Amino acid sequence: MSAPLVATSQPNNRSTSSMAAANPSVAAGSSLGLDSALLLNGQKAVTILHNGTPYRLQATKLGKLILTK
Repeated sequence: MSAPLVATSQPNNRSTSSMAAANPSVAAGSSLGLDSALLLNGQKAVTILHNGTPYRLQATKLGKLILTK
């Protein structure tokens, strides 16, 4: 089994415009949208750190997402 993907809520140095250029589905001035497949990276569940607190993001068999603390 592979190690869980851990994402943090810390800002990175990429600007919104460069992110929009890298992801055409993100329009200028809109909120950043991420495809859940990018977050899950082929796994059924990943751990996301938000302000130092771990949360578990899990995909169900029906294609729904569950976020638990």
